[in-house]
Amino acid sequence: MAEKKVTSEAALKSRRDFIKNTALAAAGFMIVPRHVLGGKGFLAPSDRLLIAGIGVGGKGQSDIASFFQSGKADIAFLCDVDDRRAAASRQSFPKAKYYRDWRELFDKESKKFDAVSVSTPDHNHAITTLAAMQLGKHVYVQKPLTHDIYEARLLTDAAKKYKVVTQMGNQGASGDGVRQMIEWYNAGVIGDVHTVYSWTNRPVWPQGIPWPKTKAEVPKELDWDLWLGTAPYKDYVDKLVPFNWRGWWDYGTGALGDMGCHLIEPAFRVLNLQYVKDVECSVGSVYVDEFKRGYFPESCPPSSHVTMTFPKTNKTSGPVRLHWMDGGIQPERPEELGPNELFGDGGNGTLFIGTKGKMMCSTYGADPRLLPLTRNSEVQVKQTLPRVPGSANGHYAQWVEASIAGYGKKEVSSPFEIAGPVTEALLMANLAIRGFDIQKPKAEGAGFDYPGRYIKLLWDNQNMKVTNFDDVNQFVKRVYRQGWTLGA
Repeated sequence: MAEKKVTSEAALKSRRDFIKNTALAAAGFMIVPRHVLGGKGFLAPSDRLLIAGIGVGGKGQSDIASFFQSGKADIAFLCDVDDRRAAASRQSFPKAKYYRDWRELFDKESKKFDAVSVSTPDHNHAITTLAAMQLGKHVYVQKPLTHDIYEARLLTDAAKKYKVVTQMGNQGASGDGVRQMIEWYNAGVIGDVHTVYSWTNRPVWPQGIPWPKTKAEVPKELDWDLWLGTAPYKDYVDKLVPFNWRGWWDYGTGALGDMGCHLIEPAFRVLNLQYVKDVECSVGSVYVDEFKRGYFPESCPPSSHVTMTFPKTNKTSGPVRLHWMDGGIQPERPEELGPNELFGDGGNGTLFIGTKGKMMCSTYGADPRLLPLTRNSEVQVKQTLPRVPGSANGHYAQWVEASIAGYGKKEVSSPFEIAGPVTEALLMANLAIRGFDIQKPKAEGAGFDYPGRYIKLLWDNQNMKVTNFDDVNQFVKRVYRQGWTLGA
């Protein structure tokens, strides 16, 4: 039934008093909007969450659909710089007002929504998310949380400052698998873990390539300037939007950003890892002629192997070395795994090596298994952790319900206090990869030296800088394009 306009002074009271005094609820009238009843931040405990979706094509489309399917959320506003990508969401939610520029949406409509879902390319995550938090809005942000280390630290601190409910879109954090592995580890089933391997078959988009030489015509449905946002201005080129931007440093974070949040998050949860101590890497080579290695510093490499060292935690007896491998590179198969038994899920996986045994899982921390596999029928440990209803699929409803309850009232699986350090670890790995391509003219004349290759980067976590190779610190906090500013 249509909403009934309330003109009496009862409209100034809380929703509970309003219903009690008028008995309109019994007649089936809808509740007066929260922005009429209360000011900034008002949210009736039993009401539905009103969400503004920023970036509503692709993953953003499935995100907002999942929020709505929770049964406790409405999609109030849609925003996308590309009308083509937004078309399906606009059809699914025809009553949601549509904007192209999230800044205009925030300026005009901030009193009419409670929460924001951010699913833009990586380089625009932080600026949108922080602006939403400063308005007191709960936020759900696709992985990785940010493009830069500085941004990740800022958002982690901002979540506490503005007291909003936060969640990163690594849905495996809500899965049963990671909780099962925590219970195994806490029970001492595999002893003390000292080494972890995570691997992926990504990238599944071009990397290790030169920037296209030929610019293309900007599609009429796309606002190219808004899509660029914080990134340096470049002419539009084909096959960048909507997917392949992931392989370019100005916009994406490579395979690490795309899959790392799904694959190393279990190690963070099981071992209580925090911040990286040091990092080193090797990367795949692209040769453009005989003995002539291609140099494409704007593009992520086709493959990499990164080793991160984490300090001792309250759940380990010493430092932990975490190996990341992408581009189809995988670690050596464990001896305990049979020759025809699947390693991880084939293309992706995570392996924990402890002093008394090993365990592994697939993407999203799913399908946890002890090694050898016969142990899974032999080992029984008590369930000590509650499961999220719906497991990984319940990641969305969990955030919706926590946002309705309010800050600190209900647990979420990937709040920024966890998502921030996870993201920083991945971006630290990318620091080593980007440092690999820093070149300096040779002192004696022709050619270049590459001082960032084949070294270990030492990280000063408090000051957020590499202490032994300063040139790479330019990537810790990039310079935004003029007109775009990240608020304090």
